Amino acid sequence: MLVNLLVFNLVRHVTDLPVVRASVIATVVAIVFNYVGFRYFTYRDRDKTRRTREMSLFLLFSAVGLVIENGVLYAATYGFGWDTPLQNNIFKFLGIGIATLFRFWSYRTWVFRALPGREAVADAESILKRERARQSRTKQRVP
Repeated sequence: MLVNLLVFNLVRHVTDLPVVRASVIATVVAIVFNYVGFRYFTYRDRDKTRRTREMSLFLLFSAVGLVIENGVLYAATYGFGWDTPLQNNIFKFLGIGIATLFRFWSYRTWVFRALPGREAVADAESILKRERARQSRTKQRVP
């Protein structure tokens, strides 16, 4: 969120880009920071075997979040005429909040999937016990 708001305000004050274009640039920069943060910090213990699938889903859900976030700002700016720097930041913040809820749910559910839980460990342990028992019976039969 901080990266998004900082880049947004920097682009708005340094360039003459329209508010929504500046916001899209800020959102894209934030998406890159989000992926690094999620993959290497927040969800570092999650399944890493399907990176192409993970990246594709991450970009898909990030794009939907980008549309949500910037749609709120667009509606406020061009639909209602609220275009002061304070109003831009308020609606940018509101858009980030709504999009963050969507992204959190989608990333956790679809992108950074959890490794198999206790059931998988229990199944693996029972398979190992059966294999040990079979090997033990085989050794007893050999003269």
